[in-house]
Amino acid sequence: MNDINANDAVLVSEYMQGREYALEILINRHKQRIHGFIFSKVLDRDITEDIFQDTFIKVIRTLKRGKYNEEGKFLPWVMRISHNLVIDHFRRNKRMPKFQSRNDFDIFDVISDGQDSIESEMIESQVHEDVRRLVEELPDDQKEVLLMRIYKEMSFKEIAEITDVSINTALGRMRYALINLRKVIDKHNIVLTK
Repeated sequence: MNDINANDAVLVSEYMQGREYALEILINRHKQRIHGFIFSKVLDRDITEDIFQDTFIKVIRTLKRGKYNEEGKFLPWVMRISHNLVIDHFRRNKRMPKFQSRNDFDIFDVISDGQDSIESEMIESQVHEDVRRLVEELPDDQKEVLLMRIYKEMSFKEIAEITDVSINTALGRMRYALINLRKVIDKHNIVLTK
């Protein structure tokens, strides 16, 4: 059953029965989201790649030992693993992680049934609106890269080609956009959580 449209739980089950392709589908399905989460914390491509690889080594070991029992919550489980590895990275390097708070990982993302309540949808909508307003305050070159990367999900190579700059310049603009957003958030004590 080599079905790329199968849900995560089915693919996990397939992989645990020895069908290696199922894990590849899962990794491809969630790579961008997990990669983006890790990068938003460490702001370094090489470290992001290392933590991403370590995350899936842990995933594979857990699945191979038959210890997975997250009942269809594959992505939140993998995100929790990557979150813990990010914290481990900062502990090893004796640097503070770039989390809004010590408890930036939201347990409710893990235990929710996936059905957002009307209240949480309203809060999320407000958070998105707040973020849009903050983004508008960025310098135009930083805002352009941030919008292309986050909202249009373009690669830095594509962004560099469209904006006619080097990939390093595009990466630098993204980095400064994130730094500037953090400064504004910290300065105004803005809480961007669901």
